[in-house]
Amino acid sequence: MTIALERPVGTTDPITLVDPQVAVRLTRRIVAEHPEISEPTARRIVGQAAAFIAASGQQPGSELAPSKLVDFGWHAFILHTVDYARFCRQVAGEFVHHVPTDDDQDAAAAVQTRERTLAAIAATGLAIDPDLWPDMAECTQCHAGCTDSPNGGKK
Repeated sequence: MTIALERPVGTTDPITLVDPQVAVRLTRRIVAEHPEISEPTARRIVGQAAAFIAASGQQPGSELAPSKLVDFGWHAFILHTVDYARFCRQVAGEFVHHVPTDDDQDAAAAVQTRERTLAAIAATGLAIDPDLWPDMAECTQCHAGCTDSPNGGKK
């Protein structure tokens, strides 16, 4: 069962899609793995990871990618496989796979991926936290290669 995400753009806080107990576990994991991240920021990251997963499920094969910070949330969620699989079924309608791409994505492609990802999230009606989506062309973390594209993000 897919949750209908037909809402006005940017009106729903995506953390509301995550079971509150799961959100607490994921927040704690992010803080434990990244002590430089505060608990409130980690909770925001969990919410944006939920938005990214929801958008990925609504637009499969769209070569979407999380930012570096949002990727921390996605990785934390993936480690909780039962919760992650349940969330994917409920929000995306199917399991959203983590398919890293090659690290050689150029800056222009990274910018296009960021814009495509943010547009997909906005189309779900979920709020975007702009502080967690910096210019992906300036980042060297794997986020620029983490997509849900069946072809691994290659064109």
